[in-house]
Amino acid sequence: MKYVVGFPRIGEKRELKFALEKYWNKEITFSELEEVAKDIRSKAFKYQKEAGIDLISVNDFSYYDNMIDTIVMLGCEPKEYSDLEGIDRYFAMARGDADHKALPMTKWLNTNYHYFVPQIERGQEFGCNLDKIIKEYAEAKAHGIASPKINIIGPVTFLAFSRGRSGNDPLDEIEGALEAYREALQIISRLDSRVVVQFEEPALVQDPSDKILKALKMSYERLSKVSDNIDIFVTTYFEHSKEATEILLDTDIRGLGLDFVYGSKNVDSVESIKKSGKILVAGVIDGRNIWVADLEKKREFLESLEFDPHRLYISTSCSLLHVPYTLKYEERMNADIKSWLSFALEKLQELDLLDAMYRNKELSQRQKELLERNIKANETRRSSLKIHNRSVQDRLKNLSLSDMQRDTEASERLKIQHELLAYPTLPTTTIGSFPQTPEVRKCRREFKEGIISEEEYKSKIREFIDHCIEVQERVGLDILVHGEFERNDMVEYFGQMLEGVTFSENGWVQSYGSRCVKPPIIYGDVSRPESMTVEWIVYAQSKTLKIMKGMLTGPVTMLNWSFVRDDLPKEQVYKQMALAIADEVADLQEAGIKIIQVDEAAFKEGYPLRKENKREYERIAVESFKIATAVAKAQTQIHTHMCYSDFNDIMEAIDAMDADVISIETARNGNRILEAFRNYNYKKEVGAGVYDIHSPRIPSVEELEKEIEDRLSVLPASQLWINPDCGLKTRKWEETEAALANMVEATKNIRMRLFRL
Repeated sequence: MKYVVGFPRIGEKRELKFALEKYWNKEITFSELEEVAKDIRSKAFKYQKEAGIDLISVNDFSYYDNMIDTIVMLGCEPKEYSDLEGIDRYFAMARGDADHKALPMTKWLNTNYHYFVPQIERGQEFGCNLDKIIKEYAEAKAHGIASPKINIIGPVTFLAFSRGRSGNDPLDEIEGALEAYREALQIISRLDSRVVVQFEEPALVQDPSDKILKALKMSYERLSKVSDNIDIFVTTYFEHSKEATEILLDTDIRGLGLDFVYGSKNVDSVESIKKSGKILVAGVIDGRNIWVADLEKKREFLESLEFDPHRLYISTSCSLLHVPYTLKYEERMNADIKSWLSFALEKLQELDLLDAMYRNKELSQRQKELLERNIKANETRRSSLKIHNRSVQDRLKNLSLSDMQRDTEASERLKIQHELLAYPTLPTTTIGSFPQTPEVRKCRREFKEGIISEEEYKSKIREFIDHCIEVQERVGLDILVHGEFERNDMVEYFGQMLEGVTFSENGWVQSYGSRCVKPPIIYGDVSRPESMTVEWIVYAQSKTLKIMKGMLTGPVTMLNWSFVRDDLPKEQVYKQMALAIADEVADLQEAGIKIIQVDEAAFKEGYPLRKENKREYERIAVESFKIATAVAKAQTQIHTHMCYSDFNDIMEAIDAMDADVISIETARNGNRILEAFRNYNYKKEVGAGVYDIHSPRIPSVEELEKEIEDRLSVLPASQLWINPDCGLKTRKWEETEAALANMVEATKNIRMRLFRL
């Protein structure tokens, strides 16, 4: 049996993204949006069916996020949205509106996918709404899929990834939640003579507590007995789940899905699964990275398990949501590199071929050709001269201590910087990007396609920068940025100018909602042939007397938001990238730029899911950031930015990074995140986000004053910067200017109160 955990939902060419944005802009109706969504689902069914996949998912599609879908399914929408109904309430939870803040958002484990955090009350009431599942199940049946697999976020993960509204532990509400899940299964049992349900429980790979394991036991002892015609599979991914596996084997679930790509220790559970008589869903086709599988090695691995082939389903390691849709639109990529890659559709072919190889089936002519191509791709990748750069390797080997740390302590640096930079108490700034309007995107596209010349392109970018500076000076920001109009994405922009990195044309991956990213593909040794940002930052600084921040993406984020080569220890790739960024820091500093922000938005999401692996990651990540910034002199202020993360358990690493200023997201999460810095007794400076940039709403001056006062209840004014949560590229200019003007006015009002005191 061939099993796919889940499939990309943004569409083959981002159809859902564009339809969503048209709907939000009132350019199409919801009925028209529904038709686009239906077509996306139809194609997903078709492709998987054509590839011979036996267990094809429904309910892996979402208009925005599967956790919000689960909130709706369980009828536990927060009360503040009760004045809305249907899709309006759904999108208010996801995006906010003029009267509602959006739900908090954070990363899905250690990926770049964001989910929306359910808010659970003490004594939470649950309901049961299966409309979406029933509709999509009927669609799958209409496409000739005999036994659609229904994907549902499991009860343990749903509650473990939720947040209590009054300090309560959401897991305390397991009884009520299970009653809703039980009702859902009763309804599902009536959809067909036999139904397959996949409960996703990735929370189980994170060193599960006794409380989580107790909730797990209770959940699946009950749910597995709801109906005899439901086959329940519980899937985990990204790590091993030995403790949970032992518990699940004592319930009446049909099978277990384990990740053997990133959870290598899952092999320790195979013997127990054999003895249980349950089905093993073996996740061996990588759902997170894009390198072509070595199918011969995969077959050897499966055979080494010595498992009854009738009870072994071959699967993707996780949902294919985390990889691009297909290679078939990649017309400009180097042919050798393209042959080394496998996106979602290609992974379906790998899955089908591997299943035939493992079961010793006679291969079709098409399968023989695919196998020959697979063997050749793996051979050429191992031997290609495109991968190796001796000078990069030698530079890494010869790193000295002075290349890995700044030569002045932070306390002394900040004194020097305050004197030289002369910024006020509660300095105001932004995180970096400004609105990426249709005009900006058109300019970049026309230059890329050769419609306009380089000089015309640069002239237009300078005009965008001029306007951005005018707006910032008009609203009164203290530290300015150039707006990043030359950048399509904070990672892609830099990746395009680095050796050893390439890009796809259509390799988009969903980050959240309509937000998609096109990750760089790091295939070889990394270096920076020439400066990447100096021209634009120096131009921007020449247009203002205020300080202009240089804006870079840090090495940890570059890797965590890229598809990284898997033929080299990851530490070496991190440090190669760090040296490339260090060269850019040196050039900006030499050009007279006094503040340089090296963003590490993905620092936290790169953390291993098991505590046993965290120290090694921290060592590598911290050393990489320090290599990137060690060249900065004492008077050069280094900023970094991290977003949508919980910092309580990583404060030691953040401190060790030794940035002068770190900006963080606090608007959606209040002081809970900032308190980690106070509790740690953090001595450097912190930019505390005071409004949510993912929502179109414009916060009032009074609201922002309250936000700033809240931050001041945690850290002193001498330590705080005031800024939005994140970059402003997704916002419109009218929203941006109004919100920033209110932020600056609120900050000035607070300063006056402080000085009066």
